[in-house]
Amino acid sequence: IHLATENEQYLSALPEQAGCFKDTRIVEFIFLLSEKWHLDQSTRYQAVELLERFMIKQIEQMCDGKGNAKGRDQGQRSSWSSVRDQIANTFVLRLVSCVQLASKLSLHYSRVTSDTALKFLQSLKYSYTKQELLESELAVLNTLHFHINVSTPLAYVELLLEVLGYNGCLLPAKSLHQLCVQLLDFCYLTRETIYDTLLKIAIENSTPSKLQIAKFLTVKEDFMLLAVGVISTGVFILSPGHWEQVVDHLNCITGITPQSIQEFSYAVVRRIVGSTTP
Repeated sequence: IHLATENEQYLSALPEQAGCFKDTRIVEFIFLLSEKWHLDQSTRYQAVELLERFMIKQIEQMCDGKGNAKGRDQGQRSSWSSVRDQIANTFVLRLVSCVQLASKLSLHYSRVTSDTALKFLQSLKYSYTKQELLESELAVLNTLHFHINVSTPLAYVELLLEVLGYNGCLLPAKSLHQLCVQLLDFCYLTRETIYDTLLKIAIENSTPSKLQIAKFLTVKEDFMLLAVGVISTGVFILSPGHWEQVVDHLNCITGITPQSIQEFSYAVVRRIVGSTTP
């Protein structure tokens, strides 16, 4: 109930730019960096979501209500390109800071120290100091008003798997969990293709309008839908005989319709197989 409420609150106040910083290259960068630093599974999702929320807030602060770039004083306007340059110049630093903060939140033994982060940045030919690194972390914290510990889709997946087990679904728990993590990675890395397929299924049209795309944003950012879709797909792959039963259970737990769950699984499996055959 707590996770469902948190998810609904997030969707009700969704910024128009949500998802802009979940580009495949950004997600891949964070995932590979998390692997390099031996961080636990939840950290990489936390870092992606942290960077996304920070970047959107930062851009909002740099622009006025009409989307115009703010100058150094209120009467002056700088071009959007200068704002973009400011963002680009510090983007890798901010990304590393978000991974650092996410590693601290996870309470994992492989916390990313300033020395580790600096060594990595220097390997990319950046010449930041330890002070600048600390200031970058503070910039992220201040911009988000220190509200950084939000639930990731992995938390939704793991809790739903627990509930399924408690409800008596006889599933291979360990192997299903491992597959669900792989599928969640896959959904993050192929996000646009999967949700594009879902949108076209929903509207029964291969050319959605701008309004339909805008309205579909809440679907793309729905962590509960993503979690049930990942679990459903995992069961479909590992234990297809239990698939319909699990879909019904997920419907009872979350209220998401069996059709929506099945459509999500279809979109993911189609992307995995790489086929357009129904």
